[in-house]
Amino acid sequence: MQISINANRCEPSPMRKFHPYALEAEKAGKKIYHLNIGQPDLPTPPAYYEAVRQFGEKTLGYDASPGNPLLIEAVRNYYKQLNVNLKPEDILITTGGSEALLLTFLSILDPYTEVIIPEPYYPNYTTFVHAAGGVIRALPTNPWEGYRYASRDRIESLITKNTRAIMITNPGNPTGVVLSNEEMRMIADVAKEHDLFLICDEVYREFCYDDKFGVPTMAHFRDIDENLIIIDSVSKRFSACGARVGCVVTRNKDLQAALLKFCQSRLSVATIDQIGAAALYSVDHEFFRISKEEYRRRRDTVVSKLRQIPGVVVEEPMGAFYVMASLPVDDTDKFQYWLLERFSDRGDTVMFAPGAPFYETPGKGINEVRIAYVLNQQDLERAMDVLAKGISLYQRQVMKVKAHTVE
Repeated sequence: MQISINANRCEPSPMRKFHPYALEAEKAGKKIYHLNIGQPDLPTPPAYYEAVRQFGEKTLGYDASPGNPLLIEAVRNYYKQLNVNLKPEDILITTGGSEALLLTFLSILDPYTEVIIPEPYYPNYTTFVHAAGGVIRALPTNPWEGYRYASRDRIESLITKNTRAIMITNPGNPTGVVLSNEEMRMIADVAKEHDLFLICDEVYREFCYDDKFGVPTMAHFRDIDENLIIIDSVSKRFSACGARVGCVVTRNKDLQAALLKFCQSRLSVATIDQIGAAALYSVDHEFFRISKEEYRRRRDTVVSKLRQIPGVVVEEPMGAFYVMASLPVDDTDKFQYWLLERFSDRGDTVMFAPGAPFYETPGKGINEVRIAYVLNQQDLERAMDVLAKGISLYQRQVMKVKAHTVE
């Protein structure tokens, strides 16, 4: 009995692998502040639940493989408000942004072909690329430069005969980096000139904290219609992660046909979730404004608290709801185990996502973390205070002992 090479190349999710240890910590009476998963706590718009309650079909059947027409039209209308005109066939509904990514990589990659991705990046990209037999060529960044990556020279230096695509997340997960219009144009030009797909994960589009950037989307560049693939989702935008509804947007006809084969083979996305998701697109723009302002306040709290901890390196994220930071510890993976198993402050401890799995390059990110600022303000402040105390005690108890052992 043998497990596939592609499956063995995949790693556990760094956001979820500590779950068994968290359960044990909770059994021991600890309260855990979860900063490890991008699960928004803001209320899902009531329109979703109302649409589901009103669903009255006698039989709950399969929906159309490309997606429910009502939802596709809702997505088209949403993009029209961004001054992007799409045809129905330009949109394929998927089971969340995750399936959109998986089907995209299955459609464009052959064994050992490459995708250029700035690191650190969302770790599940690794799983999806490896499932398709592909290879990630990491575009290096670092915390001291604010994780910025939009350099033509750096990108083009990674292009080989095996390169199939460039992939970016804008705004970024885990870094919160937002590209300027000029940087977006440059990356679009590189993809076009080298005849590469440009995959843009834009699920955090509404969470851009510098108003000069507007609402970023690569879809405004019509000269890259054949290159461009947009990954989108209702999960973060509408605080509806459990709905599991996303989409792939592309005007490339050959890619549409390839994607549709996979859509047909998995039959359809859940019918009721699509009905609810279509209703979400009817919410007033005030919902986005309120959500963004709430996350902006939380960002400011996290960054301010982190900057008060000696030895932390952190830049202010300009989008999404994550911050990547370098901590003054030897290994954040080990530090996370220690926080769950051996530490508490008045019964409280904290979880984050250790940084190494966000990198393709071995050895990078060992002392970095991703923090998702998805807790209410009071809990977020307490969580950051607990983290600061944990770092201080870990340095005294663990790192000091190691230093003496080496001596």
